[in-house]
Amino acid sequence: MALNRIVRTMMLLLPLMAVAFAGCTVSYKLTGASIDYTKVKTITLETFQNRAAYQWGPMAPMLNETMSDVFIQQTKLIQVQRGGDLQLAGEIVSYDQFNKSISSDGYSAMVQLKMTVNVRFTNNTNHDEDFERQFSATRDFDATQSLESVQEELVNQMIKEIVESVFNAALANW
Repeated sequence: MALNRIVRTMMLLLPLMAVAFAGCTVSYKLTGASIDYTKVKTITLETFQNRAAYQWGPMAPMLNETMSDVFIQQTKLIQVQRGGDLQLAGEIVSYDQFNKSISSDGYSAMVQLKMTVNVRFTNNTNHDEDFERQFSATRDFDATQSLESVQEELVNQMIKEIVESVFNAALANW
């Protein structure tokens, strides 16, 4: 009798505990930025243009918005139109899709989407940190899906990856 009551109580408590713990998460984020705010106070983010042979209209605005959001939200830098202590400029230089694998019937099974951005970083307080470099990201999708159906999500993921890499290259001196 007592065992049945314990089992029933446990059966009632387990779902409640699962719901309670599912809502609990611990999260923290280290930006990795290493900025001497006594020397560096401003940043100029020039508009990145899409110079890729294959064009998708929303890509450049998405990149520019994400770049601005990350550099402004994760630092105490003030964004200025020109003459910033730090300057970022560049362009999207390629955006392509490739057949990644072929199925047994000879048709494409997986497609890889690749985006490359050329970035010029200038640190006007320490030119030893200046660089010009290309950053790339890729995403795969099933060939049964059309590019149009997955493009926005995949481009958004690639942009986030590229911007994180640019941020780390420019501001994380470790």
